[in-house]
This record gives sequence, structure tokens and C-alpha cells, in this order.
Amino acid sequence: MELNTYQQEAFNYQRSNIEKFGKKNLIWSVFFLLWILAGGYALYLQISKGHVVTGMRDNVVWGLFIVNFIFFIGLSYAGAIIAGLLHLFKVPWGKPIIRLAQMMTVISVIVGPIFILLCVGRFDRLHHLFIYPRIQSPMTWDVLAIMTYFVGSILFLYMALIKDFAVYRDAGLNIPAWKQKLYKILAIGYRGAASQKRHLIISQNLLAIIIIPLSIIVSSILSWIFGMTLRPGWHSTIFGPYFVLGALYSGCGVLIVAMWVYRRMYKLDSYFTDKHFTNLGYCLMVLSAGYGYFTFSEYFTDWFGSAKWDSEVINKLFNPAQYGWWTLFANLVGIIIPILIIAIPKTRKPNWIALASFFMVIALWVKRYLIIVPTLETPALPMEDTRAAYVKYSATWPEWALTFAGIATFFLFFTIISKFVTVVPVSGLEEPHHPHAHDHHEQTAIQKEVIQTA
Repeated sequence: MELNTYQQEAFNYQRSNIEKFGKKNLIWSVFFLLWILAGGYALYLQISKGHVVTGMRDNVVWGLFIVNFIFFIGLSYAGAIIAGLLHLFKVPWGKPIIRLAQMMTVISVIVGPIFILLCVGRFDRLHHLFIYPRIQSPMTWDVLAIMTYFVGSILFLYMALIKDFAVYRDAGLNIPAWKQKLYKILAIGYRGAASQKRHLIISQNLLAIIIIPLSIIVSSILSWIFGMTLRPGWHSTIFGPYFVLGALYSGCGVLIVAMWVYRRMYKLDSYFTDKHFTNLGYCLMVLSAGYGYFTFSEYFTDWFGSAKWDSEVINKLFNPAQYGWWTLFANLVGIIIPILIIAIPKTRKPNWIALASFFMVIALWVKRYLIIVPTLETPALPMEDTRAAYVKYSATWPEWALTFAGIATFFLFFTIISKFVTVVPVSGLEEPHHPHAHDHHEQTAIQKEVIQTA
């Protein structure tokens, strides 16, 4: 497959990442695998001894595992929405980061549901979820929605990779025979013919059109699992858009951090430029303002309503002796500081934006924790207060080990995938000073052909 000069330069710059694994990547991979092994041992203890090794009890039936599920699955939805929008609107500066967003989508939707399985006490009855589903249960629909979304996200990533697989196949890379054969199979005979381009563009556009509303719907279904209960802090009509916006916000932050890491590791300054950080920073600032508004609305309405149960949760969230410092961290670092750093020109730099995004992502994980645990620690019946050991939640080391194992798996997938495909897509790149030219003429020619055929 032929490449223009700019595309060939980008490929040559990244081909060594595919040909060699590298000592640095090997060290990081071993580090991640050690964490995964620690998580495997914690899982063994949980299966052999039961949930007694966790902090989850009668009242607090969800803990770190459900927090991690909401966090990772939110990253996946955000990646799909960002990649879909950048593809459909043909945003010129967005082409180098579309693949990162798609990679984040697929990896997160693999890692996230694993934490749901960790909440299951009887793995031997897991198949009952599919054999005896309750149609009226939102959890059944959440499983079906996530499975459908998983297939769609895999297809969306694969369609975007077909052209690059053809490039890798024809590039004469210094790679093992099995890897060369794999590229040949995955390229599915793509040679850059006009009909192949037409079919590929139409398929990508259709998948992008489908994946964006699908991500919003699936994220909303997840929020309804909480919103349809009568528990304080959960029973809210704004939980749907709140979850969608929170997912987009955290996903944008992770994308900025990933972009910064790859830029430093592989010296991709020419492709992940300061402009990319600035533009994503502006997006982050807008999302932060929207997320802050929803957070304020959540707190204000519960506080002003003065219902006994709601007031108890609000008091826990703002009491320094309980979750007050956590709440301060989540709102200060997760909302206010990112806005200030991006709003001030002197700090609107890649390093500052990446640093703010990193801590913002941690703050949003804490926010998920504050959504789940304080509500479950507020018993519905006064008699439940007498069992303090069952009401108060404290995560145990197996839960933390499995949490860090999930994070390590997330990073390990990124490391491995970047050894099979270029982080910056090759076939879709255009000269920086002519961002629309080739894509516009190609799409126009294909549209004319489609019209004539019709």
C-alpha cells in the first residue's frame, strides 16, 4: 500500500516500536505482571475463603470493585464518544489521537467488567445470569448493553486499523514470520482500491454513528441501576447525564495523560504537539465546568431538601471526621484546579495540563467511591446501626491488590498493543498545513461514485 511522504515519515519513525519490544517496555511489562500475580493470589483467597476476606458485608455490599467497574467502563464510553466525534467531524488535529481513544475504549471495556465478576460470590453459578435472566432487572439490560457495546468497540477499532495492517504487511518489517502472517490476515486483502476505500469509509462512518449513541445509552443504563433505587445520593433524575458527563471528563483526562506518556516514551512530539494538549485542555475545562455544575446540583438539592436520610449522607460527605477531606479533594483537585490551570495562559502547557489531568483522574475515582460507599453506610433501619462492623466499610488488602492488578492489566494492554500497531495512525495522517486536502478529495470522489451507482 502506497503512502505519501508525511505518512511514510511517520511510519519510519514508529516502525522500530513494532520491530523491537525494547528493554524499557520489558521492565514495565514484568512490573505489571507482578502486580497481576499479586492480584491472582488475592483472587485465590477470595474464591477459597469467600467474601469474608473483603470489607463487603450485609450493608455495604459494594466496595472498591464496583467503584473500579464504574470508573473503567466510563473510560471506555468516553473513548468511544471522543473517537467517534473526531472521526465523523473530520477534526484535522484529532487524527493522531483517535487511535489512543479507540485503544482506551477496547482495553477499558475488557478490564471494567472483570470487577463485576469479583463481586460475584459463586462463580459456579455465573452462567445462571444468562440462563435465568430477569427481563425487568436493569442489571440484565446492563449486561446485554455492555456485550453489544464490546462487539461494536472491537469492530470500530479494527476498521480503523485495516489500512495500517496493509501498511505493516507491505513494509518489509524485521519481524517474526507469525507476526507478518498475522498482519496479512488482518489486512483482509486491502490494497487501497477505490471500492475498498468506499466500503471502509462507509463502514467506519456507520460504526461511529452507532457507537456514539450506544455509549450514551449504556452509560445511562448503568446510572439507572443506582437512580432507580430510593437510596439517598442515588435516587436522582440527573444521574444519567451526570454519569455520561463524568465518563467523558475522566476519559478526556486519561487520554491527555496517555498522550503525554507516549510523547515522552517514543519521542512523538511532532504528532502529539502542544496544540493537541491545548485543544484537549479546553475540552477538559468545559467538561470540568459542566461536571462541577452537576456536582453542585447534587449536593445543594440533597442539603436543601433536609430529608433525614439525605441529610445523613450529606453530613458524612462534609464531615472532616468521616469523608470531608475526601470530598474536598474530589472537588478541589477534580474540578477547580484543572479549570484554573487551563484558564491561566502561563500554566496552559503540556506538562501542567497532563499533571492536572493525572490528579483529576484520581479525584474522579475518589468521587465514584463517594457515590457508592457513604450511601451504603447509611442504614435504612435504626436497628442496623447497632452492628457497626457491618455498617462501616474498610477495604482489605485483597481488594486493593485486585484493584492495582486491574490497573496493571490496563497499562499492560496498552504496552502490548503498541508493539503490534503504531500509536499514531499512519494511513490517516495528512500534512499539518493541509489537514483537509487529501481526505476531502477522497471522500468527495467516493460520494460521487456512490451517487452514480445509486
